Amino acid sequence: MNRVPDDAENAHSSSVESCPSLRDVHSINPAQLMARIESYEGREKKGISDVRRTFCLFVTFDLLFITLLWIIELNVKGGIETTLEKEVLQYDYSSSYFDIFLLAVFRFKVLILAYAMCRLRHWWAIAFTTAVTSAFLLAKVIISQLFSQGAFGYVLPIISFILAWIETWFLDFKVLPQEAEEENRFLIAQDASERAALLHPGVLSDGQFYSPPESVAGSHKKPSL
Repeated sequence: MNRVPDDAENAHSSSVESCPSLRDVHSINPAQLMARIESYEGREKKGISDVRRTFCLFVTFDLLFITLLWIIELNVKGGIETTLEKEVLQYDYSSSYFDIFLLAVFRFKVLILAYAMCRLRHWWAIAFTTAVTSAFLLAKVIISQLFSQGAFGYVLPIISFILAWIETWFLDFKVLPQEAEEENRFLIAQDASERAALLHPGVLSDGQFYSPPESVAGSHKKPSL
């Protein structure tokens, strides 16, 4: 017997709760919403966000910088050709820097494939490359004899280690949170624009106004006397 009053009370409470949201939608400017949605859609059409592009450029810088340092090291040791043959063809884990260069190539290929080509939105790829880089460099510093070879025995491992962790920090604290925030803003703006379109229908165009069809010929003729 009390079902009807309860239903009426629930309907009234739900309508009261929905009033703030309706007022919020009424206060939204549809033109601003559409402009914001178009800007988000333009970013999606580009295929990659600006912050992700910056990350990929930094990964490329990582590879080029380590390559440059390795080439300088080859030149300092008595010529590129002689030292290159010694470090590559006669590779020795305890004295060669060739593996540090290969480590930079490994980071570049994995990160560009994951975050530029596949547009991955997870941290597992950067965590894998950073873990491999850190473990390899720590083992090389402990086991090898790099420190007895001058300044490059310190520079290459330390720079490679720092760059790997900067890439991890940049992706985890800049790229992924900013892209998630932009996506949430896009969804909120899209939902608000749909509500605004329902509550504020646009003005009818000229083509939507039409006159009633003409009556049958002779119906408007004056009656003959």
